[in-house]
Amino acid sequence: MLEDYEINIDTLAVVPINSEVSKVYENEVEYYVKKSSNKIIDNNCKYYGSSYRGRCEGTKFLTGIKSKCPIIIEDSRDIIFFPTGSVRNNDNNCWIALNNIKQYKKSDKGSSITFKNNINIPLDISFYSLDNQYYRATMLKSKINDYKSIKN
Repeated sequence: MLEDYEINIDTLAVVPINSEVSKVYENEVEYYVKKSSNKIIDNNCKYYGSSYRGRCEGTKFLTGIKSKCPIIIEDSRDIIFFPTGSVRNNDNNCWIALNNIKQYKKSDKGSSITFKNNINIPLDISFYSLDNQYYRATMLKSKINDYKSIKN
């Protein structure tokens, strides 16, 4: 079990096992990390020069989204993650990498996401909520790309 984890372009999802352990899916491997999913996200925001709170403020500024904020973890590679639930709930909040999603759909127990490498992860979240979170993350990506094009 890892003590920490650095999110990268191969990271697909950070899924809580409980409030102290998370499972991280990458393209070719899975890791167990001795941290909550939210703590992994916050540590990575800090690693890349901000904090979870700072990233949320940036999302709010660009999009007006105030809760369940999608966030950009690392901007030069557009690593954007979105939560499946409230960040106050460490036991159930998964974090999904926007750029690695192939498709998502309704399932018997909520929803499921298929990633570009064909790994499928079932989620205990309604299709409507997942669709809304996906839309919000794509809106953030669009706003960031608009901002980058203005700067260049």
